[in-house]
Amino acid sequence: MPKKGHTEEQIISALRQYEGGEKTVDICRKLGVSQATFYMWKKQYAGLGIQEMRELRSLREENGRLKRIVADLTLDRQILQKMVSKKLQSLARNVGWRGGHRRRTGFRCEGRRAWSGFRAAP
Repeated sequence: MPKKGHTEEQIISALRQYEGGEKTVDICRKLGVSQATFYMWKKQYAGLGIQEMRELRSLREENGRLKRIVADLTLDRQILQKMVSKKLQSLARNVGWRGGHRRRTGFRCEGRRAWSGFRAAP
């Protein structure tokens, strides 16, 4: 069953009718919603005016839009990282470079240890 998408005015007026003393069953029947939906509206929107409710809805829409943008950018970043790593791997194979192996550098010192990172004390 598709959502009817009640407007802010309808939700606020239903809550005001409830505060005025009208029965929940009658309000729900007029709007065509279940009592669970009505109580969810009551819990979510109690004390809000129409203007605040509009602002809340627009903020939620903007937040959802921004989350989708972040998800798209994260996906693009991961794809680009994967492409770069594949390029580097193919470049390393072509050149003969092996990642992780470094040439050991240091000072030549006297004694049996030919290549160490520190100079021998005199």
